[in-house]
Amino acid sequence: MRDEWYGYLGGTMTTMAFLPQVVKTLRSRDTRSLSFGMYLLFTSGVFLWLLYGIKLHALPMILANGITLLLSLVLLWAKWRWK
Repeated sequence: MRDEWYGYLGGTMTTMAFLPQVVKTLRSRDTRSLSFGMYLLFTSGVFLWLLYGIKLHALPMILANGITLLLSLVLLWAKWRWK
């Protein structure tokens, strides 16, 4: 249990690193520089990490990947919507 802080810290940092791209995209509605294929692959991978975290009952993995999945789905939606 003591070592879980690594997971919480790492998950927080990687999720927070993703947030500025989401905010910038939503504000500007400019998705030209976003690769739909890359975000589709990334979102699929994050979904699989979420499932793996659920299987392991690893709360840091579940929280980080759950939030990142929502953020990446927002970018996928924006890319599709604002071509």
